[in-house]
Amino acid sequence: MFGVEGGRPTVLRILVLHGPNLNLLGTREQSIYGTMSLETIDLSLHRLGEELGAQLVIRQSNHEGELVTWIQEARRDCQGIIINPAAYTHTSIAIRDALAAVDLPTVEVHLSNIYRRETFRQQSYVSGVAVAQVSGFGPSGYLLALRGLCEHVAKVSPTGSKPVISPADRSRTSLT
Repeated sequence: MFGVEGGRPTVLRILVLHGPNLNLLGTREQSIYGTMSLETIDLSLHRLGEELGAQLVIRQSNHEGELVTWIQEARRDCQGIIINPAAYTHTSIAIRDALAAVDLPTVEVHLSNIYRRETFRQQSYVSGVAVAQVSGFGPSGYLLALRGLCEHVAKVSPTGSKPVISPADRSRTSLT
């Protein structure tokens, strides 16, 4: 359980987005991205989410517009976003603008250290609107991001940020 509101338990809801080509993890460029599959990363996130009292909505897309739509929909019933925009990190003003528009605490994740890679990968449009960036820790970076985001939301929620929804209220909303 994340907290209690009005005597009822509340659940923290986090959107986790994986960008293009991350569906190929475990088989693509293993020297850079490792051997763990995206499915395995997602399972570890769900396990940690349960431990932390956070409900995760996890999605992957190779399409920029679909990622933008999911970001916009998150403002209805999520309290934060974890995103690995992958190649869109360096090219997508649309994703950056969507994150700024929804005004949810966001943590940017990268499996590799983008600042030790090619020059074109060292620019992140997302970092300017994220509360934090985790880069270079491989799959563990997602878990660090989830822990950090949960702690961040717990600190800011009582001071007027988007409230954490109760299980009863959550059943009346959906993230489509």
